[in-house]
Amino acid sequence: MPTDAEIRWVPVREVGEVRMGKQLSPSSREAAGQHPYLRVANVYEGRIDLSDVKTMGFSSAEREVYGLRPGDILLNEGQENLRMVGRSAIYTGEPERFCFQNTLIRFRPGSEVLPEYAQAVFVRWRAQGVFAGIAEKTSISHLGGNRFGSLLFPLRSVSEQRRIVEVIDAASAQELAIQASIAKLRSARQGTLLSAMFSIQLEEPPKGWVRVPLKEVVPVAEYGVSEALNRDVRGVPVLRMNNIKGGRPELSDLRYSPVSVPAKLELKHGDVLFNRTNSIDHIGKSAVWQGELPRASFASYLVRINPDTSRLIAEYLVEWLMHPSIRQRVRSISTVAVQQVNVNPTKLRELEIDFPSSLSEQKRLIDLLHSYDRLIDVEIAELDRLRDLVLGVTDKLLTESSFFTVPLQ
Repeated sequence: MPTDAEIRWVPVREVGEVRMGKQLSPSSREAAGQHPYLRVANVYEGRIDLSDVKTMGFSSAEREVYGLRPGDILLNEGQENLRMVGRSAIYTGEPERFCFQNTLIRFRPGSEVLPEYAQAVFVRWRAQGVFAGIAEKTSISHLGGNRFGSLLFPLRSVSEQRRIVEVIDAASAQELAIQASIAKLRSARQGTLLSAMFSIQLEEPPKGWVRVPLKEVVPVAEYGVSEALNRDVRGVPVLRMNNIKGGRPELSDLRYSPVSVPAKLELKHGDVLFNRTNSIDHIGKSAVWQGELPRASFASYLVRINPDTSRLIAEYLVEWLMHPSIRQRVRSISTVAVQQVNVNPTKLRELEIDFPSSLSEQKRLIDLLHSYDRLIDVEIAELDRLRDLVLGVTDKLLTESSFFTVPLQ
Protein backbone atom coordinates (compact mmCIF):
# COMPACT_ATOMS: atom_id res chain seq x y z
CA MET A 1 0.00 0.00 0.00
CA PRO A 2 1.48 3.41 -0.96
CA THR A 3 1.82 6.18 1.60
CA ASP A 4 -0.23 9.35 1.27
CA ALA A 5 2.62 11.03 -0.61
CA GLU A 6 3.10 8.18 -3.12
CA ILE A 7 1.42 7.23 -6.36
CA ARG A 8 1.94 3.82 -7.91
CA TRP A 9 1.07 3.42 -11.58
CA VAL A 10 -0.61 0.04 -11.84
CA PRO A 11 -2.51 -1.49 -14.80
CA VAL A 12 -6.26 -1.07 -14.36
CA ARG A 13 -6.77 -4.85 -14.48
CA GLU A 14 -4.57 -5.21 -11.39
CA VAL A 15 -6.63 -2.86 -9.21
CA GLY A 16 -10.02 -4.29 -10.13
CA GLU A 17 -11.87 -6.71 -12.38
CA VAL A 18 -12.37 -5.67 -16.01
CA ARG A 19 -15.14 -7.49 -17.83
CA MET A 20 -17.01 -7.07 -21.11
CA GLY A 21 -20.77 -7.61 -21.09
CA LYS A 22 -22.85 -10.27 -22.83
CA GLN A 23 -23.33 -9.95 -26.56
CA LEU A 24 -26.88 -9.39 -27.72
CA SER A 25 -28.07 -11.90 -30.31
CA PRO A 26 -31.42 -12.69 -31.98
CA SER A 27 -31.72 -15.87 -29.95
CA SER A 28 -31.08 -14.06 -26.67
CA ARG A 29 -34.10 -11.84 -27.28
CA GLU A 30 -36.37 -14.87 -27.18
CA ALA A 31 -34.43 -17.14 -24.81
CA ALA A 32 -35.76 -18.22 -21.45
CA GLY A 33 -34.72 -16.29 -18.34
CA GLN A 34 -35.33 -12.80 -19.73
CA HIS A 35 -33.54 -10.30 -17.50
CA PRO A 36 -33.04 -6.51 -17.72
CA TYR A 37 -29.64 -5.35 -18.93
CA LEU A 38 -27.91 -2.00 -19.31
CA ARG A 39 -26.35 -0.74 -22.52
CA VAL A 40 -24.64 2.40 -23.84
CA ALA A 41 -27.96 4.27 -23.98
CA ASN A 42 -28.29 3.87 -20.21
CA VAL A 43 -24.85 5.12 -19.15
CA TYR A 44 -24.11 8.84 -19.09
CA GLU A 45 -21.25 10.66 -17.41
CA GLY A 46 -21.86 10.28 -13.71
CA ARG A 47 -25.38 8.87 -13.93
CA ILE A 48 -27.31 5.82 -15.08
CA ASP A 49 -30.65 6.35 -16.83
CA LEU A 50 -33.14 3.51 -16.21
CA SER A 51 -36.02 5.01 -18.20
CA ASP A 52 -35.49 2.65 -21.17
CA VAL A 53 -34.13 -0.75 -20.15
CA LYS A 54 -34.18 -3.78 -22.50
CA THR A 55 -34.21 -7.48 -21.62
CA MET A 56 -32.54 -10.61 -22.99
CA GLY A 57 -31.95 -14.15 -21.82
CA PHE A 58 -29.45 -14.73 -19.00
CA SER A 59 -28.99 -18.11 -17.35
CA SER A 60 -28.54 -18.22 -13.58
CA ALA A 61 -24.79 -18.74 -14.11
CA GLU A 62 -24.63 -15.75 -16.49
CA ARG A 63 -26.43 -13.58 -13.97
CA GLU A 64 -23.65 -14.29 -11.49
CA VAL A 65 -21.06 -13.32 -14.10
CA TYR A 66 -22.80 -10.30 -15.60
CA GLY A 67 -24.89 -9.14 -12.66
CA LEU A 68 -24.14 -5.65 -11.36
CA ARG A 69 -23.30 -4.82 -7.76
CA PRO A 70 -23.26 -1.44 -6.01
CA GLY A 71 -19.89 0.20 -6.66
CA ASP A 72 -19.42 -1.33 -10.12
CA ILE A 73 -18.38 1.22 -12.74
CA LEU A 74 -19.80 0.94 -16.25
CA LEU A 75 -17.95 2.52 -19.19
CA ASN A 76 -19.13 2.97 -22.77
CA GLU A 77 -17.08 0.47 -24.79
CA GLY A 78 -18.30 1.58 -28.22
CA GLN A 79 -19.54 4.93 -29.50
CA GLU A 80 -20.01 6.59 -32.88
CA ASN A 81 -18.73 9.79 -31.29
CA LEU A 82 -15.09 9.14 -30.37
CA ARG A 83 -15.19 11.72 -27.57
CA MET A 84 -17.94 9.72 -25.82
CA VAL A 85 -15.91 6.50 -25.64
CA GLY A 86 -15.28 5.66 -21.99
CA ARG A 87 -18.20 7.68 -20.62
CA SER A 88 -18.76 6.21 -17.17
CA ALA A 89 -21.04 5.99 -14.15
CA ILE A 90 -21.18 4.09 -10.86
CA TYR A 91 -23.97 1.56 -10.40
CA THR A 92 -25.76 2.14 -7.08
CA GLY A 93 -28.82 -0.08 -7.45
CA GLU A 94 -29.79 -3.45 -6.02
CA PRO A 95 -27.29 -6.32 -6.40
CA GLU A 96 -27.84 -8.27 -9.64
CA ARG A 97 -31.03 -6.34 -10.44
CA PHE A 98 -29.45 -5.65 -13.84
CA CYS A 99 -26.88 -7.30 -16.08
CA PHE A 100 -24.95 -5.51 -18.83
CA GLN A 101 -24.33 -5.83 -22.55
CA ASN A 102 -20.99 -5.96 -24.35
CA THR A 103 -21.38 -2.35 -25.47
CA LEU A 104 -20.26 -1.62 -21.90
CA ILE A 105 -17.17 -2.49 -19.88
CA ARG A 106 -17.59 -3.19 -16.18
CA PHE A 107 -14.83 -2.24 -13.78
CA ARG A 108 -15.28 -3.72 -10.32
CA PRO A 109 -12.80 -1.98 -7.98
CA GLY A 110 -10.61 -4.09 -5.73
CA SER A 111 -10.06 -3.48 -2.04
CA GLU A 112 -7.42 -0.80 -2.65
CA VAL A 113 -9.65 1.44 -4.77
CA LEU A 114 -12.69 3.54 -3.88
CA PRO A 115 -15.30 3.44 -6.69
CA GLU A 116 -15.75 7.23 -6.53
CA TYR A 117 -12.01 7.77 -6.91
CA ALA A 118 -11.78 5.35 -9.84
CA GLN A 119 -14.67 7.04 -11.60
CA ALA A 120 -13.05 10.45 -11.11
CA VAL A 121 -9.93 9.07 -12.81
CA PHE A 122 -11.99 7.68 -15.70
CA VAL A 123 -13.86 10.98 -16.16
CA ARG A 124 -10.56 12.83 -16.39
CA TRP A 125 -9.08 10.28 -18.78
CA ARG A 126 -12.02 10.77 -21.13
CA ALA A 127 -11.80 14.57 -20.85
CA GLN A 128 -8.08 14.54 -21.68
CA GLY A 129 -8.49 12.19 -24.65
CA VAL A 130 -6.81 9.14 -23.09
CA PHE A 131 -9.67 6.81 -24.07
CA ALA A 132 -9.93 8.36 -27.54
CA GLY A 133 -6.19 7.87 -27.98
CA ILE A 134 -6.31 4.09 -27.45
CA ALA A 135 -9.72 3.38 -29.04
CA GLU A 136 -9.92 1.23 -32.16
CA LYS A 137 -11.50 3.45 -34.77
CA THR A 138 -13.89 1.86 -37.25
CA SER A 139 -17.44 2.99 -38.10
CA ILE A 140 -17.86 2.84 -34.32
CA SER A 141 -14.94 3.56 -32.02
CA HIS A 142 -14.17 0.81 -29.50
CA LEU A 143 -12.33 1.21 -26.21
CA GLY A 144 -11.65 -2.51 -25.83
CA GLY A 145 -11.44 -4.38 -22.53
CA ASN A 146 -7.79 -5.34 -22.99
CA ARG A 147 -6.69 -1.82 -23.93
CA PHE A 148 -8.65 -0.34 -21.04
CA GLY A 149 -7.21 -2.91 -18.64
CA SER A 150 -3.67 -2.00 -19.72
CA LEU A 151 -3.98 1.69 -18.86
CA LEU A 152 -1.80 2.71 -15.93
CA PHE A 153 -3.98 3.65 -12.96
CA PRO A 154 -2.76 6.22 -10.36
CA LEU A 155 -3.05 4.16 -7.18
CA ARG A 156 -2.91 6.26 -4.03
CA SER A 157 -3.55 5.34 -0.41
CA VAL A 158 -7.22 4.88 0.45
CA SER A 159 -7.07 7.84 2.85
CA GLU A 160 -5.77 10.09 0.06
CA GLN A 161 -8.40 8.77 -2.32
CA ARG A 162 -11.06 9.57 0.26
CA ARG A 163 -9.74 13.10 0.70
CA ILE A 164 -9.86 13.72 -3.04
CA VAL A 165 -13.37 12.25 -3.29
CA GLU A 166 -14.58 14.49 -0.46
CA VAL A 167 -13.32 17.59 -2.28
CA ILE A 168 -14.97 16.47 -5.52
CA ASP A 169 -18.21 15.60 -3.71
CA ALA A 170 -18.34 19.02 -2.09
CA ALA A 171 -17.91 20.72 -5.46
CA SER A 172 -20.46 18.35 -7.03
CA ALA A 173 -23.01 19.23 -4.34
CA GLN A 174 -22.54 22.90 -5.20
CA GLU A 175 -22.86 22.02 -8.87
CA LEU A 176 -26.19 20.27 -8.27
CA ALA A 177 -27.45 23.26 -6.27
CA ILE A 178 -26.57 25.64 -9.12
CA GLN A 179 -28.18 23.33 -11.68
CA ALA A 180 -31.35 23.31 -9.57
CA SER A 181 -31.26 27.12 -9.42
CA ILE A 182 -30.86 27.34 -13.20
CA ALA A 183 -33.78 24.94 -13.71
CA LYS A 184 -35.93 27.02 -11.34
CA LEU A 185 -35.07 30.26 -13.17
CA ARG A 186 -35.80 28.69 -16.56
CA SER A 187 -39.12 27.41 -15.27
CA ALA A 188 -40.00 30.87 -13.93
CA ARG A 189 -39.02 32.42 -17.26
CA GLN A 190 -41.19 29.96 -19.14
CA GLY A 191 -44.09 30.66 -16.79
CA THR A 192 -43.71 34.39 -17.39
CA LEU A 193 -43.72 33.86 -21.16
CA LEU A 194 -46.81 31.63 -21.07
CA SER A 195 -48.66 34.01 -18.78
CA ALA A 196 -47.80 37.09 -20.85
CA MET A 197 -48.84 35.47 -24.13
CA PHE A 198 -52.02 33.88 -22.73
CA SER A 199 -54.10 35.36 -25.57
CA ILE A 200 -52.59 32.76 -27.95
CA GLN A 201 -55.01 30.26 -26.39
CA LEU A 202 -58.08 32.53 -26.62
CA GLU A 203 -60.63 32.70 -29.43
CA GLU A 204 -60.21 36.46 -29.60
CA PRO A 205 -57.30 38.65 -28.43
CA PRO A 206 -57.96 40.79 -25.34
CA LYS A 207 -58.19 44.58 -25.36
CA GLY A 208 -54.88 46.18 -26.30
CA TRP A 209 -53.72 43.13 -28.24
CA VAL A 210 -53.59 42.48 -31.98
CA ARG A 211 -53.99 39.22 -33.88
CA VAL A 212 -52.92 39.29 -37.53
CA PRO A 213 -51.26 36.95 -40.05
CA LEU A 214 -47.50 37.08 -39.52
CA LYS A 215 -47.03 38.31 -43.09
CA GLU A 216 -48.76 41.57 -42.11
CA VAL A 217 -45.92 42.45 -39.74
CA VAL A 218 -43.13 40.44 -41.43
CA PRO A 219 -43.14 41.76 -45.01
CA VAL A 220 -40.59 39.32 -46.49
CA ALA A 221 -38.64 36.16 -45.75
CA GLU A 222 -35.08 36.04 -47.09
CA TYR A 223 -33.01 32.92 -47.68
CA GLY A 224 -29.33 32.90 -46.80
CA VAL A 225 -26.26 31.93 -48.82
CA SER A 226 -26.00 28.47 -50.40
CA GLU A 227 -22.25 28.39 -50.96
CA ALA A 228 -20.19 25.42 -49.76
CA LEU A 229 -18.63 26.39 -46.43
CA ASN A 230 -15.30 25.52 -44.83
CA ARG A 231 -13.25 26.23 -41.70
CA ASP A 232 -10.95 28.84 -43.27
CA VAL A 233 -11.32 31.87 -41.02
CA ARG A 234 -10.25 34.16 -43.84
CA GLY A 235 -13.74 33.78 -45.28
CA VAL A 236 -17.01 35.36 -44.16
CA PRO A 237 -18.55 33.74 -41.05
CA VAL A 238 -21.85 32.07 -41.91
CA LEU A 239 -24.37 31.03 -39.27
CA ARG A 240 -25.89 27.56 -39.69
CA MET A 241 -28.75 25.79 -37.91
CA ASN A 242 -26.48 24.71 -35.03
CA ASN A 243 -25.51 28.35 -34.46
CA ILE A 244 -28.91 29.19 -32.98
CA LYS A 245 -29.55 28.34 -29.35
CA GLY A 246 -31.99 29.71 -26.80
CA GLY A 247 -32.94 32.75 -28.86
CA ARG A 248 -29.31 33.77 -29.34
CA PRO A 249 -26.54 33.16 -31.87
CA GLU A 250 -24.12 30.41 -30.78
CA LEU A 251 -20.71 31.14 -32.29
CA SER A 252 -18.51 28.36 -30.91
CA ASP A 253 -18.53 26.29 -34.12
CA LEU A 254 -18.61 28.57 -37.13
CA ARG A 255 -18.09 27.84 -40.80
CA TYR A 256 -16.96 30.34 -43.42
CA SER A 257 -17.80 31.23 -46.99
CA PRO A 258 -14.70 31.19 -49.22
CA VAL A 259 -16.37 33.57 -51.68
CA SER A 260 -17.71 37.06 -51.16
CA VAL A 261 -21.22 37.42 -49.75
CA PRO A 262 -23.65 39.93 -51.29
CA ALA A 263 -24.06 42.96 -49.06
CA LYS A 264 -27.81 42.36 -48.82
CA LEU A 265 -27.15 38.98 -47.17
CA GLU A 266 -24.85 40.33 -44.48
CA LEU A 267 -26.42 40.32 -41.03
CA LYS A 268 -27.49 43.60 -39.48
CA HIS A 269 -28.19 44.37 -35.84
CA GLY A 270 -31.74 43.28 -35.01
CA ASP A 271 -32.09 40.68 -37.78
CA VAL A 272 -34.32 37.73 -36.86
CA LEU A 273 -33.18 34.31 -38.04
CA PHE A 274 -35.53 31.34 -38.25
CA ASN A 275 -34.34 27.75 -38.63
CA ARG A 276 -36.50 26.33 -41.40
CA THR A 277 -34.72 22.95 -41.72
CA ASN A 278 -33.81 20.57 -38.90
CA SER A 279 -35.06 17.57 -36.93
CA ILE A 280 -38.64 17.81 -35.68
CA ASP A 281 -37.43 18.73 -32.18
CA HIS A 282 -35.28 21.63 -33.39
CA ILE A 283 -37.28 23.01 -36.28
CA GLY A 284 -38.22 26.63 -35.78
CA LYS A 285 -35.36 27.68 -33.51
CA SER A 286 -34.94 31.43 -33.75
CA ALA A 287 -32.54 34.15 -32.68
CA VAL A 288 -31.93 37.88 -32.86
CA TRP A 289 -28.60 38.99 -34.27
CA GLN A 290 -27.11 41.64 -31.99
CA GLY A 291 -23.97 42.40 -33.98
CA GLU A 292 -21.91 39.73 -32.23
CA LEU A 293 -19.37 39.83 -35.08
CA PRO A 294 -18.28 42.78 -37.26
CA ARG A 295 -19.37 40.88 -40.36
CA ALA A 296 -21.37 37.68 -40.88
CA SER A 297 -24.02 36.06 -43.03
CA PHE A 298 -26.40 33.11 -42.71
CA ALA A 299 -26.89 29.82 -44.55
CA SER A 300 -29.83 29.05 -46.82
CA TYR A 301 -31.51 26.67 -44.37
CA LEU A 302 -32.07 29.71 -42.18
CA VAL A 303 -34.38 32.52 -43.24
CA ARG A 304 -34.36 36.14 -42.17
CA ILE A 305 -37.82 37.29 -41.11
CA ASN A 306 -37.43 40.86 -39.93
CA PRO A 307 -40.56 42.50 -38.52
CA ASP A 308 -41.95 45.93 -39.21
CA THR A 309 -40.38 47.58 -36.17
CA SER A 310 -43.06 50.27 -36.07
CA ARG A 311 -45.46 47.52 -34.93
CA LEU A 312 -43.39 44.62 -33.60
CA ILE A 313 -39.98 44.44 -31.94
CA ALA A 314 -37.60 41.72 -33.05
CA GLU A 315 -37.11 40.20 -29.59
CA TYR A 316 -40.86 39.79 -29.14
CA LEU A 317 -41.09 37.97 -32.47
CA VAL A 318 -38.40 35.51 -31.37
CA GLU A 319 -40.12 34.89 -28.01
CA TRP A 320 -43.41 34.28 -29.83
CA LEU A 321 -41.73 31.80 -32.17
CA MET A 322 -40.29 29.93 -29.16
CA HIS A 323 -43.67 29.72 -27.37
CA PRO A 324 -44.58 26.00 -27.02
CA SER A 325 -47.92 26.46 -28.77
CA ILE A 326 -46.30 28.25 -31.70
CA ARG A 327 -43.55 25.62 -31.92
CA GLN A 328 -46.36 23.06 -32.25
CA ARG A 329 -48.05 25.10 -34.98
CA VAL A 330 -44.74 25.35 -36.83
CA ARG A 331 -44.33 21.57 -36.66
CA SER A 332 -47.86 21.11 -38.01
CA ILE A 333 -47.04 23.04 -41.20
CA SER A 334 -43.67 21.35 -41.73
CA THR A 335 -43.02 18.76 -44.42
CA VAL A 336 -40.87 15.66 -44.00
CA ALA A 337 -37.68 15.34 -46.04
CA VAL A 338 -34.79 12.87 -45.72
CA GLN A 339 -34.09 12.63 -41.96
CA GLN A 340 -35.27 16.24 -41.54
CA VAL A 341 -38.34 18.39 -41.76
CA ASN A 342 -38.74 21.68 -43.60
CA VAL A 343 -40.92 24.72 -43.04
CA ASN A 344 -42.00 26.78 -46.03
CA PRO A 345 -41.53 30.46 -45.09
CA THR A 346 -44.69 31.35 -47.02
CA LYS A 347 -46.72 28.96 -44.85
CA LEU A 348 -44.96 30.26 -41.76
CA ARG A 349 -46.07 33.80 -42.57
CA GLU A 350 -49.68 32.61 -42.81
CA LEU A 351 -49.69 31.79 -39.10
CA GLU A 352 -51.47 34.31 -36.88
CA ILE A 353 -49.42 36.21 -34.32
CA ASP A 354 -50.72 37.81 -31.11
CA PHE A 355 -48.92 40.84 -29.70
CA PRO A 356 -49.59 43.94 -27.61
CA SER A 357 -50.35 46.90 -29.86
CA SER A 358 -48.08 49.02 -27.62
CA LEU A 359 -44.38 48.73 -28.37
CA SER A 360 -43.63 49.77 -24.79
CA GLU A 361 -45.70 46.85 -23.50
CA GLN A 362 -43.80 44.48 -25.79
CA LYS A 363 -40.53 45.90 -24.49
CA ARG A 364 -41.68 45.55 -20.88
CA LEU A 365 -42.19 41.81 -21.40
CA ILE A 366 -38.85 41.40 -23.18
CA ASP A 367 -37.03 43.29 -20.42
CA LEU A 368 -38.58 40.97 -17.83
CA LEU A 369 -37.56 37.87 -19.77
CA HIS A 370 -34.05 39.24 -20.25
CA SER A 371 -33.74 39.83 -16.51
CA TYR A 372 -34.20 36.07 -16.10
CA ASP A 373 -31.62 35.50 -18.83
CA ARG A 374 -29.05 37.61 -17.00
CA LEU A 375 -29.59 35.68 -13.78
CA ILE A 376 -29.29 32.40 -15.68
CA ASP A 377 -26.06 33.59 -17.34
CA VAL A 378 -24.57 34.38 -13.93
CA GLU A 379 -25.46 30.91 -12.66
CA ILE A 380 -24.05 29.25 -15.78
CA ALA A 381 -20.78 31.17 -15.37
CA GLU A 382 -20.58 29.99 -11.77
CA LEU A 383 -21.31 26.43 -12.89
CA ASP A 384 -18.47 26.61 -15.41
CA ARG A 385 -16.14 27.90 -12.70
CA LEU A 386 -17.06 25.02 -10.42
CA ARG A 387 -16.55 22.46 -13.16
CA ASP A 388 -13.11 23.90 -13.82
CA LEU A 389 -12.41 23.51 -10.11
CA VAL A 390 -13.41 19.84 -10.20
CA LEU A 391 -11.19 19.26 -13.23
CA GLY A 392 -8.35 21.02 -11.44
CA VAL A 393 -8.72 18.71 -8.47
CA THR A 394 -8.79 15.59 -10.63
CA ASP A 395 -5.71 16.84 -12.49
CA LYS A 396 -3.82 16.08 -9.29
CA LEU A 397 -4.68 12.42 -9.76
CA LEU A 398 -2.61 12.15 -12.89
CA THR A 399 0.64 13.31 -14.39
CA GLU A 400 0.99 14.04 -18.08
CA SER A 401 3.88 11.66 -18.45
CA SER A 402 1.61 8.76 -17.53
CA PHE A 403 -0.33 9.18 -20.74
CA PHE A 404 2.75 8.33 -22.76
CA THR A 405 3.57 5.18 -20.81
CA VAL A 406 0.29 3.39 -21.50
CA PRO A 407 1.06 -0.11 -22.77
CA LEU A 408 -1.14 -0.75 -25.80
CA GLN A 409 -2.04 -4.42 -26.02
